[in-house]
Amino acid sequence: MPQIRLIGSTGEQLGIVETRKAQEMAETQGLDLVEIAPDAKPPVCRIIDYGKFLYDKEKKAKEARKKQHQVQMKGIRIDSVNISPHDLEYRLGHIREFIGKGNRVKVSVRFRGRQMAYQDRGREILQDVSKKVEDVAALDQAARMEGREMSIILRPL
Repeated sequence: MPQIRLIGSTGEQLGIVETRKAQEMAETQGLDLVEIAPDAKPPVCRIIDYGKFLYDKEKKAKEARKKQHQVQMKGIRIDSVNISPHDLEYRLGHIREFIGKGNRVKVSVRFRGRQMAYQDRGREILQDVSKKVEDVAALDQAARMEGREMSIILRPL
């Protein structure tokens, strides 16, 4: 690359310069010639302290990671198809709390022993749960069996 677009140490545009001349200018200032935008035509380089450049780059990346929100999958388990209305309301409160924080929620009903004969009751419970929280959550995955568990996945609106 014979020519580059050069930015000075104070941020001023120095125009298109020969690469060798730019390296000499950086050496006379006791700084480094750092390539900022390699894909540009001609490539953009800047005269700065390379250590400071790496530090600033890492600091920006760390700040971006801080602002990022990880979406988690929370789980609510209903242990029996014979759940009382109060217990169901209690679990709905937790589902609303998790959805409010922006998390996805997996609601599952566990079938023990002879309860496997009442899978339709488990499906009704899960449909009831999804209807009661449809103001804050959407059904992401419909009810399906996984071994002795039937589950749905809810996501925030």
